[in-house]
Amino acid sequence: MNGTLTDVTGIQVGHVTDSVSGTGCTAIIAIGGATAGVDVRGSAPGTRETDLLRAHNTVTQIHGICLSGGSAFGLASASGVMRFLEEQGVGHRVGDFLVPIVPGAIIFDLGVGNGSVRLGDAAGYQAAQKADSSSVEIGSVGAGTGATVGKALGRDKAMKGGIGCSSLDLGGGLVLAALSVVNAVGSVHDPSNGSLLAGPLGPNGQPLSAIDIYGSSRYGAQTFGSDALGNTTIGVVATNARLQKPQAERIAALAHDGIALAVRPAHTLHDGDTYFTMATGQIDAPDEFPRIIALTPSVVADSIANAVRTATGIHGYHSMKELHDHEQ
Repeated sequence: MNGTLTDVTGIQVGHVTDSVSGTGCTAIIAIGGATAGVDVRGSAPGTRETDLLRAHNTVTQIHGICLSGGSAFGLASASGVMRFLEEQGVGHRVGDFLVPIVPGAIIFDLGVGNGSVRLGDAAGYQAAQKADSSSVEIGSVGAGTGATVGKALGRDKAMKGGIGCSSLDLGGGLVLAALSVVNAVGSVHDPSNGSLLAGPLGPNGQPLSAIDIYGSSRYGAQTFGSDALGNTTIGVVATNARLQKPQAERIAALAHDGIALAVRPAHTLHDGDTYFTMATGQIDAPDEFPRIIALTPSVVADSIANAVRTATGIHGYHSMKELHDHEQ
């Protein structure tokens, strides 16, 4: 166990990171296919190929997921993941053709670095090429490169978000894991004790609770200005259990409880929160499904907290680590 998404057999992860431009993308690959589900809970989502994952629709297996920065422009990076998989002979068989199924979701990071850079086919292809089963690099990399959190006082008071992972060994070879890209408008809290990890920076340079800001008449409509737009927490919950599509969809829904444990406020009008499920099916353990459901929020919440804990500052956005080191 390495504590990341690749603890799930059959999952590979690769990043493309452009720190200069403040953006990047992440490819999550399942060469052998994965039963998938999705739940889109935020009011401002940017997604691709989510309708086909609904339990009542025909396609049951996907072959990858692409998470990207670049706002809606970044959805084009999933085409590069498709191109890579097609070259590997991986995809959904339609007559004489193979069509790789690669859903995706994006975060808005255009204001962090060079907002004119577009993550397209080439970036997705490169991320897929780099994908392997080694421990996933987390922090300010891949789709989390330009992620920020705590924008209730505007982007100039935000802190650095990022990409994080967590995993659980459930015994008998069964594994549950999560990967999250954290770009929330809210503050991030430690799910174990509720302590504040990152949020809008106050006058003393220390993070504040976004819930306190939203509830204070001192700040008023400032918290709802256009500067707060363009946020989201997106990610993947993976397991090597054998699941049906309705079960995978249910896990994706429970992932959002993990956001609520770690991000306050969650699922706002300014967030596009989206989670996918990938079940690679090596373990047939139907009696374990209730336990997977029960633990999904915790593993997602831990992955969100780990994204903030491991993030590094970029383009003037301070990280939790930097503030902690300064206090030392």
